[in-house]
Amino acid sequence: MTTLPEVRFLDRTTPPHVSTLILLAGISALNMSIFLPSLNNMALWFGTDYAVMQFALSGYLAATAVLQVLIGPISDKFGRRPVVIASLAIFVAATLGAMLAPTVGVFLFFRMLQAAVASGIVLSRAIVRDMVPQEQAASMIGYVTMGMALIPMVGPMIGGALDEAFDWRASFAFLALAGTGILALAIADQGETIRGKGLSFREQVRGYPELFASPRFWGYTACAAFGSGAFFALLGGASFVAGEVFRLTPFWTGVALGSPAIGYALGNFLSGRFSVRMGVNRMALTGTLVASTGMGLSLLLTLAGYAHPLLFFGLCTTLGLGNGIMLPSATAGLLSVRPALAGTASGLGGAIMIGGGAALAALAGSLLTVETGTLPLQAIMFATQALAALSILFVMWRVRVVGA
Repeated sequence: MTTLPEVRFLDRTTPPHVSTLILLAGISALNMSIFLPSLNNMALWFGTDYAVMQFALSGYLAATAVLQVLIGPISDKFGRRPVVIASLAIFVAATLGAMLAPTVGVFLFFRMLQAAVASGIVLSRAIVRDMVPQEQAASMIGYVTMGMALIPMVGPMIGGALDEAFDWRASFAFLALAGTGILALAIADQGETIRGKGLSFREQVRGYPELFASPRFWGYTACAAFGSGAFFALLGGASFVAGEVFRLTPFWTGVALGSPAIGYALGNFLSGRFSVRMGVNRMALTGTLVASTGMGLSLLLTLAGYAHPLLFFGLCTTLGLGNGIMLPSATAGLLSVRPALAGTASGLGGAIMIGGGAALAALAGSLLTVETGTLPLQAIMFATQALAALSILFVMWRVRVVGA
């Protein structure tokens, strides 16, 4: 039976403690969501349209997608530790720039630089895969992301409360302080997990055809991308839905935006508890079916005339639950196709997930009006979850018929 390598907290000669991995991934999630309750107020403060201000999410996701392609290969070559430390330092500087920005253009420039913190999500997964094999990786990633889920659950609530007490800039001050603390923790605790000197870029390029030609890799990636795409669509449209359709205050908007994370935390716990026993494919399929059922019910209730914030955001917990069950297993699957390129696979898979999420967030924001209500967003979330289920069914068919 494989055991975890020895880990000593605040000892950078051993792999990082699980709490460090949780916070590294969590600061990325917090940066994505804490300011969302303030979008309407930020548009007023900068004197711009909501659609322009919403680019702070969709544009940020697009920048994150590009960076994830680069972060993985760079970390495979130079190591996880230096990439994480450099990325966090850039993030802190960019956060201060965004907080002090005098115009929306300057703000969006620094907001794009904040995407450097994406290394936290990409490399926390790759570090886990460095340490343990596939089935244990799914379990450990589940526990890491379960803890991470608590951060975006309270993040929008914190952002909404800070906005009401001060203004939107208080959320970025909070991010800068949090980023500084996590940077200090990474320096003290994160030992290197790459064995040897890592792969050269030439060696990585020689390995790409094997990774890219694998139907299993693309099946797992599509499952993760479609499943998480529903969540990003929600991020892109939920602030408008909460504020303009349901007329919620910034604080209660933050509470509503945290609803999927409640289900996500439970789903991650179930993933950590049952992934080894059930296997990654069955866990991923279970998660997609849970989310598809919840989003389908949400759509049907609205079509039947039952439109209420408790129903809409309450059923969004099933989206979080399904993704919490599915994502750790789909991620472990795509990382295990070519273990020597785990960082590259994590970056590429993450880029596809985030890039698709950026498009869906922008689409949701563009389709929603007070007249349409929540229907366009619900239709997008249901359709993407159904496609995620079809993707993992393809992987299972491939394994059963072809064996790879």
